[in-house]
Amino acid sequence: MKAMILAAGLGTRLRPLTDDRPKALVEIGGRTLLEITLGRLAEFGIHDVIINVHHFADMVVDYLKKNNNFGVQIEISREEVLLDTGGGLKKAAWFFLEDSHRMNEPFILHNVDVISTIDLGRMVQFHKERQALATLAVQERETSRYLLFDEHLRLCGRLAGSDQQAEFVHSSQQLQVQALAFSGIHVISPRIFPMISEDGGFSIIDSYLRLAKQGEQIVGLRADEYYWRDLGRPENVAQAEKDFKNNVL
Repeated sequence: MKAMILAAGLGTRLRPLTDDRPKALVEIGGRTLLEITLGRLAEFGIHDVIINVHHFADMVVDYLKKNNNFGVQIEISREEVLLDTGGGLKKAAWFFLEDSHRMNEPFILHNVDVISTIDLGRMVQFHKERQALATLAVQERETSRYLLFDEHLRLCGRLAGSDQQAEFVHSSQQLQVQALAFSGIHVISPRIFPMISEDGGFSIIDSYLRLAKQGEQIVGLRADEYYWRDLGRPENVAQAEKDFKNNVL
């Protein structure tokens, strides 16, 4: 099984921690976010990973080389211009399509700036059982960007704009809608790549919403019982440090 780590962002919200390094190399408990994410994937048995880079890209490459890639087979996808989550994934499509024998094998897409104990094995199993195109780990918690799911946990819209207006993929409003927060961890089937028609830099969520409107299975997996933290702000990194010291992680 393969995975992609999204690590190209500027880490603007993490300043001043990212003034002299990429967010992937910010540390918690003496380990970088990149090492922690690679370790989580390796625990699950994934040793074939592609990482997109942009901000302080050479620092990431040198760091991996210095640490022998942490025992993982790694490819680097350099972005001269930031491509966001969708564009970054599309640029790395070759990595998931190069082996025709693994075309039916899903892969994991993981933000480098989230830390969690979400069971990746459970996610993959759920993904296969639902025969999904993409499975998103979601939780009931406060966020500025909610995704909307129907009673069967199929993606059906989002809350958009500063006024959080409901935007549905179908014109008829859904009756039993759940507004849930996305965790930044996906399981995706490689057959999605020919369906991604967007170009340049774009959010993969835009592709998901369009594909859900076309009837594709974009589903959510409730992961409320697991630890999860977004490390996009210095105060969140500080809290994760405390959690690490208190053996919450």
